[in-house]
This record gives sequence, structure tokens and C-alpha cells, in this order.
Amino acid sequence: MPRPTTLLDKLWSAHEILRRDDGSSLLWVDRHLVHEGSHHGFAKIAARGLAVAEPSLTIAVVDHYAPTHDRDHIENAQIAGMIDTLERNAKAHDIRIFGLNSPYQGIVHVLGPEQGLTLPGLLINCGDSHTSTHGAFGALAFGIGATEVAHVLATQTIWQKRPKSMRITVDGRLAPGVGAKDIALNWIAKLGTDGARGHAVEYAGQAIRDLSMEGRMTLCNLSIEGGARLGMVAPDQVTFDYVRGRPFAPAGAAWDAALGDWAQLVTDNDAAFDRETSFDASEIEPIVTWGTSPEQALPIGAVLPDPARLGESQADMARAALEYMGLSAGRPLIGIPVDQVFIGSCTNARIEDLRAAAAVMKGRRAQVPGMVSPGSTPIRVQAEAEGLDQIFRDAGLDWVASGCSMCVGMNGDLVAPGKRCASTTNRNFRGRQGPGSRTHLMSPVMVAAAAVTGKLTDARPLLAGRI
Repeated sequence: MPRPTTLLDKLWSAHEILRRDDGSSLLWVDRHLVHEGSHHGFAKIAARGLAVAEPSLTIAVVDHYAPTHDRDHIENAQIAGMIDTLERNAKAHDIRIFGLNSPYQGIVHVLGPEQGLTLPGLLINCGDSHTSTHGAFGALAFGIGATEVAHVLATQTIWQKRPKSMRITVDGRLAPGVGAKDIALNWIAKLGTDGARGHAVEYAGQAIRDLSMEGRMTLCNLSIEGGARLGMVAPDQVTFDYVRGRPFAPAGAAWDAALGDWAQLVTDNDAAFDRETSFDASEIEPIVTWGTSPEQALPIGAVLPDPARLGESQADMARAALEYMGLSAGRPLIGIPVDQVFIGSCTNARIEDLRAAAAVMKGRRAQVPGMVSPGSTPIRVQAEAEGLDQIFRDAGLDWVASGCSMCVGMNGDLVAPGKRCASTTNRNFRGRQGPGSRTHLMSPVMVAAAAVTGKLTDARPLLAGRI
């Protein structure tokens, strides 16, 4: 009898061309996603007189530097130059590009699934750590560095050492007002930012199967913040229903054949993982970060930790984080005032996220300024057709175009020094949203609750009768 295999085993073996004596595998890349920051890779192949090996498998997207305001005239010369460089590289190598004015423009990890470029069973690379998002479809997806970007451009292959395998099982059902963002921040807080270091994480269990594709993408997106190399969910009917009919998805007989292949992308019974851990979904509450690392997170009803009660290594980190964040030990999370809010990013800017935030904000007025940036232009169009934009506008928030925006601050959307932002993004590192910025990560409904109260708040009472 053949040895039972994991989803990772199946995906890795399907893409492995050869293996060196040191254990590194040469893998075939099915999709290579590039953006403005990929210019280093293009420069490296240009210096060697090389062409892009498989232009049809390379997709360019304007997102990291994409302005969310005044796109007709970009005043910042550096931003305009970055976008122009990507457009010129795409044209020179005959690469499909979703440019700034494309009706399909969006954040690369939103656009790929939305267009059906992300499919089960593929190996997907991008010069961005949150490429793990695409693993929600049962794909082998991980971020790569500039030198690796050049290698993929020139060869359509990549050298990688196979990561260890880890399964995180979340059984039971989530309570109303608790979602995928809370699942992710909960396990990262419990296991730490090194909790999945060097592992490919497969998510399993009833709570995972109950998630929409939007929720699964959020979960896989945040796997990196727990140290994982990538995150995955085995494809199922939820996956197939999402993919069917997308512009670049298979159709007709090719669709039927693909379904047969995709149905095999599951972990066999009795397959062994290098590590396993589990959580009870019913015990997960809305989670908020309080420090400068995703693992510094607690349920909204908790109080800030006392460094004196922590281990030596954690104590120093906690003291530094509390000082940077302008907070004190023992203070309740609920009631901490915020200066602004942001709803957006490749983590939480899909239509489901906007609907959830709007459910809290409908008929209410924001007490602080904020910005809502849909994950793509099609999502923006859909949200406007549903009237979601008007809910945000009526509440007093800015409704802007799509892009990475305030998640990473490359396009000029920033949090001012010393200001506190409730954000749906994925990283709360020092200065992530701007020099001296203070970021609290949370779900869309929690950000909406912070907006209408002006402070960190449990969103669940505000959702009563609305979901």
C-alpha cells in the first residue's frame, strides 16, 4: 500500500523537477505575480541579457504604490516612476499587466483569485510575503526575494528546501461577530510569531470548512505572521463554486477535467505531519493586537499584560512595546482611544469584509477619521452597487480607490507619528503604517466598532440584530 500523503506532499511532488544532494528541490512555477517592487528582478535579468522565460505565466499588477486618490495626475515623481517602470518592463517582455487604470486593478493577492488566475494545485510565487493568501485554494504559494524573482523570470523555476508540515485544526463553530482574522490572531498569540517557523501550515476542522473563500484567504494570508512559510486549505465545493466562471478559470471540458484533479488535493487519512495543534472555535473571541508584533494580541475583554509577570525574554519585548504604543500594564483594551481607522489590504478588503464593516456602521457616525480602500476595482464597483460606499461616506469615512495603501504606506497613505490606528491590515510592526505610527490589528467589524465609538470596542453588541 502506498504511504498516506499530505496536501503538501502532493503539491510538492507535482512540481518537483529534480532534487540536489543538499535537499533543495527545483520546482516548476505555474504563476509568477510581479508588482512595482519587482523592478530589481527585471534589472537583474536585463543585466545578463535575459528574457522572461514564460511571459504568459507572469502577471504584472500595480498595487503597492498605487495612489488611492487623484490617479489622473500622480504628483509624487518616485511613485509615478515605480509604476512607469513596471509598465515598461511588462511591455518589453510581453507580460499581461493590470495597470493603474485597468477596470480589474487591485491588490495582487485579491486580483489573482478574483480573476481565476489562482487555481487549486498551482505553485504561485510573488515578491511579497503574503503570497501565502493563494494557499486558500489548495495551492502551493509563497513569497520570494529579489534574486529569486529574477530566477523565476529567467527560468520559470525556483530552488526551495521543502518545509516541514504542520496541521492546525479548528473544530467547532465560531460565535457571531468572530471570524477568520480572529482565528489567525488567536493562534499566533498562543503559539507566537515563531510558532510555525519553517512549516507549511494546513488548516483543517469544521470551523475552517465553514469559512467562505474570503475567510480562508484571510487565514492563509496571516500564516506568515506566525512564522509559517505558507498556509493552505484543501479545496472543496466552496472553492470550486468560487472559482467557477472566473475570467481565467478553466471552462467546458477543461473545467470538468480540472475538477477531477482538484478533488484529489486532500490530505490522506492517517497521513503524518511533523507537528499538529488544535483549537476550539467556540472559545475564540474578537482579538486585538496591543503591541508591535502580531503575537502581542489578546481578546478584546482582556487587560494589558504586566511585563513583570512574564518570562525574561517576553518581558523586555512587552516593556518596549507598551512604551512605543503609549500604553500601561493592567489597562483594559476596551476603551483605549484611537485617532483613526483603516479598512483595506490584502488581508481584509474583499466584499465580505466590506459588508461586515458596513453592518456595524450603517446609520451610525464615525467619531474619528478613517479610510476604506476596497481590495480591487471590481470589489469597489460591487460595493457601490450594493450601497456600501454610501454607508461609509454617511458615517464620515473616506471611500477611496484600491491598492496596498495604508497597510505599508508606500503610496503616501500614512498614519502620523504618535497616532493610533485601528486597522484591518496584517502587520503592527514599529513604523509599519508610517514613522512613529501605532497600529492595532483587528477584524473589519472591530475596526468599524472602533470608528463609531472612537475607541477599542467589542463589536458584538453593535452587531446585535444586524447579522
